[in-house]
Amino acid sequence: MGENRRPGLTRQIIVDTALRLLDEVGLDGLTVRRLAVELGVQSPALYWHFRTKQELLNGMAAVIVLSAGMGPPREGESWQSWLARRARSYRRALLAHRDGARVVATATDLGPEAVGNLNTEMAAMLTHGFTPVLALRTITTLSHYALGFVLQEQAAPAAGGAWLDPLIAVLDDAEAPLVIALEQSPPAHWDANFEHGIQAIITGTSPSGPP
Repeated sequence: MGENRRPGLTRQIIVDTALRLLDEVGLDGLTVRRLAVELGVQSPALYWHFRTKQELLNGMAAVIVLSAGMGPPREGESWQSWLARRARSYRRALLAHRDGARVVATATDLGPEAVGNLNTEMAAMLTHGFTPVLALRTITTLSHYALGFVLQEQAAPAAGGAWLDPLIAVLDDAEAPLVIALEQSPPAHWDANFEHGIQAIITGTSPSGPP
């Protein structure tokens, strides 16, 4: 086989190593060459398993998404509680890896298991009175919200002690509504801000509403 097809090298080993390397160097530092060095092989060995870097990113994204443990509501669980739990689980999965949201955002194919899970979730929502279209829109809206939220969360710089001073200077008013709001709920209050968003989306969703 030669070093270009190292025995025992599998797609799962490659993806697991890529995710570990992602945590160390971030998405910008994750290259096929660097991954090959980490695995102790030449770059062509990886292309036996992933034809392109995009396929590798798709595999990494699938692992991240599936790690959220998404599935239909539990017995006796309301669809509102389930949607909130699902959104929180998705956020935790994205945050579990450095640049996890960026990896998922760049994915072009999450694989058949993720597709099957989504279809199962939609089928469960139909039993709560949702139409297929409304079920899909509701799930994807919350998923897109969580993904966008974590993209900002992971990209945000660490807040300094005087982070409000420039804003106060622009407004020339330390009692401006925006200043007061940010003092009481700064951007770094990620959990509370995320919770408000998912509750706003769920409250605005109703199986008896427009399709």
